[in-house]
Formats: sequence, structure tokens, C-alpha cells
Amino acid sequence: MAETFLVESPDVTYSKDYIEAKYTYSTVHVSREDGVTKLWRTSVPHVHLVLSPASYSPCAVSEGCTPVLTACLWGSQVKPQSTKFTFRTERQVPRLGVMLVGWGGNNGTTVTAAVLANRLGLSWMTKTGRKYANYYGSLLQASTVCLGTGPTGDVYVPFRDLLPMVHPNDIIFDGWDVSSLNLAEAMRRAKVLDWQLQEQLWPHMVKMKPRPSIYIPGFVAANQDDRADHVLRGTKAEQVAQIRRDIQEFKATSGVDKVVVLWMANTERFCDVLPGVNDTAANLLQAIERGLEVSPSTLFAVASILEGCAYINGSPQNTFVPGAMELALQRHVFICGDDLKSGQTKLKSVLVDFLVSAGLKTVSIVSYNHLGNNDGKNLSAPQQFRSKEASKSNVVDDMVQSNPLLYGPQEKPDHCVVIKYVPYVGDSKRALDEYTSEIMMGGTNTIVIHNTCEDSLLASPIILDLAILTELCQRISFCTESDPDFQGFHSVLSILGFLCKAPLVPEGSPVVNALFRQRSCIENILRACVGLPPQNHMLLEHKMQRPCPSLKRARLAECPISLKRTAAQVNGYLCPASNGHGTSQAQLHIDN
Repeated sequence: MAETFLVESPDVTYSKDYIEAKYTYSTVHVSREDGVTKLWRTSVPHVHLVLSPASYSPCAVSEGCTPVLTACLWGSQVKPQSTKFTFRTERQVPRLGVMLVGWGGNNGTTVTAAVLANRLGLSWMTKTGRKYANYYGSLLQASTVCLGTGPTGDVYVPFRDLLPMVHPNDIIFDGWDVSSLNLAEAMRRAKVLDWQLQEQLWPHMVKMKPRPSIYIPGFVAANQDDRADHVLRGTKAEQVAQIRRDIQEFKATSGVDKVVVLWMANTERFCDVLPGVNDTAANLLQAIERGLEVSPSTLFAVASILEGCAYINGSPQNTFVPGAMELALQRHVFICGDDLKSGQTKLKSVLVDFLVSAGLKTVSIVSYNHLGNNDGKNLSAPQQFRSKEASKSNVVDDMVQSNPLLYGPQEKPDHCVVIKYVPYVGDSKRALDEYTSEIMMGGTNTIVIHNTCEDSLLASPIILDLAILTELCQRISFCTESDPDFQGFHSVLSILGFLCKAPLVPEGSPVVNALFRQRSCIENILRACVGLPPQNHMLLEHKMQRPCPSLKRARLAECPISLKRTAAQVNGYLCPASNGHGTSQAQLHIDN
């Protein structure tokens, strides 16, 4: 696969098989010592900053042993450090197979239909006009990253072009479901896609039929029984063996090089973590052999891990009990979860980050949802709702903990989550949120939001991003100067937290929920793989009185409109010629 750009640097080499990049990773180590902050820099750019001593306490910042700056941070010692990495990325993109547990559900049918529609280049009429297949909502396919600054300004490329990766049109789908409907019938039952599009997809999807799946009634709501007519029989060990055979058969007959398995089935109740049952890999495998309590999602995880296939949990239950995580670590297989972050929670991870970062103390968050698809039906049962409530409620924790000026050690906002089942609204979930914050001098600020979420249409591009990024991570390895043997990412693939409500992280790792920190993590790791520095948004070349020879300023085209005059003339009204799209021709007519 040919790259759309090449990095010209002595630190980056392109061979037939690999992109190899040398990269300096800078971190800051903070410790507390006698109320004094000391900074040591092991790798400092040649830029000298002079700060007013009136704003800082007597502390030392050193490059080597020479103090260059003073600052005090609550009696902490701060030591900037750097580590030299070499990243190696395999350039050959494999043929990827994706197996979905719950293939016949709303998410499974919608993502399959979307890929088919894009592959076939379909379009269809709606009451608002002709629509064309696209991948809107995909981080990789529909968003961009800034490579740097060119002669006329910033240069952006699609996120997918940072490294060679699978295109969603090339993904081959298969999977399991407890319902016997073929994918065309399941698509019609889901009522997600426009009718004319369904008619075009019908002859393609009617040939697709899910494999029988594992159904243990106690883990999902009782109201799911009428759907379960296509289930695996036998012991838990026999079921795991059959799932493994299914993966092997799919890989052999489809010709794919790799398989990623995603759980898209119903939310399960939480499973108790019990010593001797699921606390270690050995105990979990023994528990399966003995027929003890193991959830269907964990049985699928075990089968996938034993087959060497990455496994992603798209629902909120605790699929990855300690034994499953240990098994993944032993087998060096990626696991990722939990629960897709698509609508209300994604917005929450942006809004609370904004409020807390702006110095506003959010004290109350009330989130209400009603939906009418099968997910809503299953969540109407108390035990399944509690799984979802947990994944939705913890999303603000890291943002709150980041600001001890606003919150005490154990202080959190009041946070209430409500989900109701209303069949009429179908897949078009309604989310209502109220955020109340304390502001200056005893005042309060309340933000109320109504969000209509087309649930499966928001989830489907996330499913694709998860599968594609997981496969890409399997082709990335790295080493350091102190550890020259190449290694891969940790089996718990926390880099994908941007796409998950409750990100799974390795033991002892921080949990990050703030959306743009999560996105920056993915972008900057991929940038490191091609030797590009992380985005810092400083734009120092545009903030200097005298231009620096080594910092080139872009020659930006002059804006023909005075923003202040435009605001006064438009006065809140939409320019009719632009129809809200903000075209440059329409804007040119605003100013005389």
C-alpha cells in the first residue's frame, strides 16, 4: 500500500517491509520534596523563557546542573525526562476478517450494511433528497490530522493516511447470533436504514446467516427468550470448542489473514469475581471444563484468545475478569473494551472536560435516556441496567481528579443515570442531560442538552475503527536504547480508549476519559511511528515580534471580510445564499 506522504528525515527509513522511525519521548517525573519544586531537563530545545520572579516561589529548574527557571508546584519535585524509542511498522496490510457476536442485532446488521453500501457505491432517495454511502462518524475515515505547516497554512490529511491500514471496504464479516434470521431479515427487523437502501442491500445480505451462538438466560433479561432460537448446545467446554472451530473455519474459507472478534450482543449482568473460579487463567479454564458460572461474553473471549484473535468487548459488563486478562497476557493477544462511546457519553466526556478546564465546578450531572431497540428492551431489566449505569457513571472521574482547586480528595459531582424502554422511538435514542456548575461568588450555571442519537448509525463507524486500529497495532513494534529487543503494545490495548465508555487499562495504569486527550494519544502514537513530533498547538512562529530563521511562517491568504463588521451586519441571521454551509462565495457578499 503506497503512502500518501513521505517523511524526509535521517530518523525515518522506508524499506520494502517496514517504516522505521527514531523518536524521543519526553515525559515529566514529579515528586514532592521539602516543599520545593526542582526541574531537570535531559533534552531541552534551545529556547530560553524568562518569567517574572514575582509569580514564582524559590525553587530550582535545571538543565543538567544549571538553574534556568524557578517555579513551585505545591511542594513537588518535577523532572522532565526523555526516552529514545525506535518504532517499526509493517507496511503490508493484511486481509482482515471481523467476526461479530450478535451479528444479527442492530449494530451488526447496520455495520455490515454500511460496508456493503460503501463497497458498492450505493445511493438512495429520501424525503430530503439523494443520500450517498459514507463513513461519517469514523475517526479514521472521516476526520483529519495536521501534518504540519505548508506555504499557505496548515496541511491536513485523512487520519487513515498516517500509516498503512485496512480500508473498511475490504473487511470480510462473519459472526454469531442467538436469532436465526438472516442478515437481510435482521436488517428489516432493526428498522435503522432507509427502505430504498434496504431494498438494494437485500439480495446481498439475504445470503448471510449468523452461526449459532451461546445463550445463558441468567445473564440477559428474561424478555430475550423469544429471540433465542439459534443457540449452541452442550457444555461450556463444548461451546468454547465450537466457537474456536467457527473461527478456524471462517479463516480458512474466507481467505482472510487475520480475525478480530467483537462482542456486539446484549449487555449482560455483572459476573462475580470468585477465587478459584475466574481469578486466574488456569482457574478460569478449569471453571469452563467444570461447567461453573462463566458468562457468554467471557466464553467468547477465551475462545478468541486461545485462537490468537484480538477480542473487543462492545458492551459494559465485566467480560474481562482477572482470569481472562491473565490469559490474554500469557498468549500475547490484544483485548479491548468496554462499551462503545458513541452518543451521550461521548458528549459528556467533552463537556465536563471543558467545564472543569474552564475553572467551573460541576456539581450535578443528570442523564436521562429512552430508546426502543432491543438494547433498550434488554436494559429494562435491573441487573443489565446496572452494568450500563456503571460504564456511564465513571466517565468524568479523571477530569474531576485533575483539578484539586475545585474538588477535595473524595469529592465528586452528583451523577444520576436513567434509562427507559420506549418501543416507539426504536433505534432513535433520546438523551437529555442537565449539567449544573458552581461559578464565581456563589452563582450557578446550568446547561441542558437534548440529543437525538441514531444509536446504531453512531456505533457502526466505531466498530470499524476499533477493528482497524486493533489490527494496525498488531503491526507496530518498538524498542528503547535501554531495551533494544522489539516488543509490541500491552495486551490490554488502552490506546483505543477514545472509542470506549469505560476504557480497559493495564493494572496500575491511569484511566483517561477526556475525549480529546484520548484522541491525541492515538494521533501522537501514530505520528511517532513516522517520526513526527506530537501536536502542541503553540504556533510560536506566529507569536514572535521578530521572525526566527528556523521557524517558517505560512503565507496565509488575506480574509476579505472584517469579522467584526460581518457580525454587526449579519446580527445573528443566516446568510440565505449559504444555507448554513458557510461557502466562501456567500461570505464575500456580506462585506461591501
